[in-house]
Amino acid sequence: MIGLYTHPPDGATVLCADELGPVIPRTFPPAPAWSPDGRRIKAELDYSRGPEKTWVYGALRVRDGQQITMTASSRNSVFYQQFLQQVEDANPTGEIWIVTDNLSSHNSLSTRTWLEEHPRIHHAFIPVGACWLNLQEGWWRIFRKTALAGRSFANPDDIAQATTLATAQLNSRARPWVWGRTAPPTRSLRRRYVYLL
Repeated sequence: MIGLYTHPPDGATVLCADELGPVIPRTFPPAPAWSPDGRRIKAELDYSRGPEKTWVYGALRVRDGQQITMTASSRNSVFYQQFLQQVEDANPTGEIWIVTDNLSSHNSLSTRTWLEEHPRIHHAFIPVGACWLNLQEGWWRIFRKTALAGRSFANPDDIAQATTLATAQLNSRARPWVWGRTAPPTRSLRRRYVYLL
């Protein structure tokens, strides 16, 4: 896994892929007021798990930090294959290695059949419980702060628009993602004093 990050195969593109969500459209009611008898009026709970939830698919190209995103109404094999097609279209030459988790839609029969028809794409599955090996997780943290933090969305189209806008902004200032920490700066030796008694 780490070898793909540090020493990718010649001519190959390494991407980290994952899904974020569900992101649920929710509009917040106005701030609660006070009743005539001095009690605070509480807002009604508005929670649902209906079809309006949205998943955000993302793939981070490690060598230059560029991101490919797509929103979908579900996290299944059909949408994952559509996302893989977008990844393939964005990387027209060479082999494509995708580092991802072992979700059922990533390894389903229909996805494996689709991958046989697209031999340039290869999967590298991270071990269970080792999500920190996927650099896409770090990009999701930046994306949440840019696109989702403190916002309310009226419908899935608003989520798609926020995703597209945030991806374009983050891609405009993207830099390569490097596995591991940079070496600490070397400390200059302090002068040594010799005390004679």
